[in-house]
Amino acid sequence: MRYHSYVYLNSLAGDAAIRDRELVQPVTAVSSGRCHPHSHLQVSRASRTQGHVSNRFPRRIFLLSPANAAGVRGRLILNESARFDLALRLQRDGLPLGELFSFISGLYFRGKLANARAFAQVPPGMPGALVITAGRGLVPPDKVVSIAELKEMLTVPIEPSDPRYRGPLEREARILAGRTGRRCEIVLLGSIASPKYVEPLLPILGERLLFPAEFVGRGDMSRGGLMLRHARAGIPLNYIPVGTAVRHGTRPPKLPPPER
Repeated sequence: MRYHSYVYLNSLAGDAAIRDRELVQPVTAVSSGRCHPHSHLQVSRASRTQGHVSNRFPRRIFLLSPANAAGVRGRLILNESARFDLALRLQRDGLPLGELFSFISGLYFRGKLANARAFAQVPPGMPGALVITAGRGLVPPDKVVSIAELKEMLTVPIEPSDPRYRGPLEREARILAGRTGRRCEIVLLGSIASPKYVEPLLPILGERLLFPAEFVGRGDMSRGGLMLRHARAGIPLNYIPVGTAVRHGTRPPKLPPPER
């Protein structure tokens, strides 16, 4: 690669990291081993640090839609010539999935992760958040993913018609439904306008599958900013059943500038 291309790649990564730090604190997920294509619904180190479930609130676990690793930031961190810190760590040891997707997606995934950490009320031995992945089902955000595993995920489209995606997701959703019980809310932080998450999950989770009503009509950046503000304020969003939710709506007004 020519010198000017090398400089562009790494300066772009640096600029992106600076912009994200201005929006939210860096992710500090604890890794607990590499990501493997089997059930990840087990006790993780992150789940041990979750607060005790309050009797005042229902139990609640969040499902986070994945980042688009085929986008600009995904291609950036996968470039073998990249020499910024995250890329080097991914090349050498792998990265926790939450940290990796937070870089790739930026504000939207950071908002989802912050919201889950703020408002999860977990049953014993369960993580407060699970990430929907391509071909690997539901994965805790603290699981370490290698660069080879990330590239492998890119080969599986997130389409309900593809059994490589749908099979592991349905398998893990059934395990989740059995382990959490009927009184645990499963909140999807992702789009319900398309069938890619709703079609595999709704028949298994039923009325327990919820969705933030405030998401309807908003784009990804607006959703990310909204979740960060609610997480910082300690005020949960309004979670409603996916099965009866309005999936398409008018765009709400833009968020006002954050208070300084």
